[in-house]
Amino acid sequence: MEYNDFIVEIATTDFESVKAAVAGGADRIELCANLGEGGTTQSYGVIQKVREHFDVPIYPIIRVRGGDFLYTEAEFDCMLADAINCKNLDCDGVVTGFLKANGTIDTERTARVVEAVYPLGVTFHRAFDRCREPLEALEQIIKTGCERILTSGQQATAMEGSQLIRQLRQQADGRIRIMPGSGVRANNVKQLVEITGCHEFHSSLREMIPSKMHYTVPAFENDRETVQHSGINPAAVAAFKKALHY
Repeated sequence: MEYNDFIVEIATTDFESVKAAVAGGADRIELCANLGEGGTTQSYGVIQKVREHFDVPIYPIIRVRGGDFLYTEAEFDCMLADAINCKNLDCDGVVTGFLKANGTIDTERTARVVEAVYPLGVTFHRAFDRCREPLEALEQIIKTGCERILTSGQQATAMEGSQLIRQLRQQADGRIRIMPGSGVRANNVKQLVEITGCHEFHSSLREMIPSKMHYTVPAFENDRETVQHSGINPAAVAAFKKALHY
């Protein structure tokens, strides 16, 4: 495999983290808010400004809240509207996923989003890792028209789930892309390539960045959210991409 064969998708949380990820060489951006909750939809304004300023593919996550992936009809309506907003803002795709109460894929809702945003691409996210019968679910997601599945192989990390990821890629046989994510870093991505045979990889590469505030109210001097925030170091993205170079 050649270096240029691989796609590195970086999960970002705001304009500045997108800027840093792009500077480091990210090939695609999954734009989220609240990564601590697994990612929710960013504001219209952030999506708009990111789209205006960066040329890399932008895929906002479409998720109304954290928690499970079983949504009420009102929640789904909100998500469908957000997906259409992303299409109107000329994003390249969206990231979403829906389950039924019994753990199967909600193919109807997934297909409705795919249809609503066409010709944008749709990634089915790690709701897949909470579904039952993953090999059957793979076939169902293919039929909805999604272009890829983000998965950790139904384990806490992609390395732990690498054997299932390999099996999914083999069964998919080019009909849909399988993208490992969760715990994917520069020190293990090459091994994941060798085990899974995948060509696209997802990582957040988050780290805590000190605040540039010169003043902090004494009562909050030890409050983490006051003195630092989550961000991305462009050098970490560059190192991740370099690690894929054989």
